[in-house]
Amino acid sequence: MPVIECDVDDARETLADAGARLSSGDSDHERWRAEYGDAVAVAYDGKVVVQGSNPQDIEALLREEGGHAYVYFDGASRGNPGPAAVGWVLVTSDGIAAEGGERIGRATNNQAEYEALIRALRAARDYGFDTVEVKGDSELIVRQVTGAWNANDPELREHRVTVRELLAAFDDWELSHVPREINERADNLANEALDDG
Repeated sequence: MPVIECDVDDARETLADAGARLSSGDSDHERWRAEYGDAVAVAYDGKVVVQGSNPQDIEALLREEGGHAYVYFDGASRGNPGPAAVGWVLVTSDGIAAEGGERIGRATNNQAEYEALIRALRAARDYGFDTVEVKGDSELIVRQVTGAWNANDPELREHRVTVRELLAAFDDWELSHVPREINERADNLANEALDDG
């Protein structure tokens, strides 16, 4: 459960502006509650505790803007094409800022890798990071996005365009290929999502 230390009155206003459903707290210690997306924020003195299946829905709104993130992504497909899932992790100097893993239906491994990268970049954008260092264990994706290799498959070409548009929104970015063991958390999230389905 993420805990965000902040001015809770400012946090309440931010969530209200975003369209969150606000209510009074359930106890003497709770100042207020807010529901937004698949997350619930509970305010106490000087902090907001975020609960729910997607705490990043609220964290992205309340986190201070800016900063640098390391972005890890991985996709998995069983059958290639077959049931597929994605995993991604945003890491800052304070540790894991956000992560996610979910099934995406039927896809090839390369399609799943691109989907994971797109979701990771959207999360980094929504969190307001200025700069990102993106790391994945798919050499094909890294080389296609950086322009070293062509993308001949029309769907992969379309994904590459989306990725490039997302990257252009950051002040600065890097994309590099890393060994699977460096990308272990994103890989685990994708595989856990597949196993849970």
